[in-house]
Amino acid sequence: MTEPLTLYSAKGSGAVAVEAALTLIGRPYAPIDVFDWSGDPTDGEKVLAANPMRQVPALVLPDGEVLTESAAILIWLAEQHPEAGLAPAPGAPGRAQFLRWMSYVSSAIYSLYWVKDDPARLAPDPAARPALVEAAHDRIADCWRMMGEQITPGAFILGDELSVLDLYVAVVSRFRPRRRRLYAAAPKLEGPVRRVDADPRLQALWAERMPFSTGWEG
Repeated sequence: MTEPLTLYSAKGSGAVAVEAALTLIGRPYAPIDVFDWSGDPTDGEKVLAANPMRQVPALVLPDGEVLTESAAILIWLAEQHPEAGLAPAPGAPGRAQFLRWMSYVSSAIYSLYWVKDDPARLAPDPAARPALVEAAHDRIADCWRMMGEQITPGAFILGDELSVLDLYVAVVSRFRPRRRRLYAAAPKLEGPVRRVDADPRLQALWAERMPFSTGWEG
């Protein structure tokens, strides 16, 4: 029997993409919620042993090895469970573009949330923070646009097979500036992410960990 993994996570966070991958794979895991989004300054201390950056996701393997960074975890899970078909295999057609876009979403888009979710990190002057957040939103939308212009999706981003890239984009695009901005900037991505939203295997997970509440699309 496959030993369960420990996942430092939080409801409504990017770590839910990892939970979605684990759900599709059928790999048992024990989630430890790190943040409750109450603004408590001690939020994140639970994950310190696994990730000094106080960020989720952090995945602890049965032997104690730790993986951080959502893209790395998703790629690793897909490689460890090829039977799930969640990524092109090394050397297979589509592998290069899979790695390209996984890295792109992580570095060009997801990294901006560190700035906009707490603009005081880069803008000591409170008066400057709204403009910084708006600029980050504009940059995120423009990055979606550039991605959308360079892909030729089928049912999903890389073709007709769902991959962890689809899970990643579907979760990250739910954060501000939210989905309506994504649909306008990158219409080619709308169909794939909506199919991820509607996947029957993920409905219980979405309801529990990232509900489709009123106005969620923005």
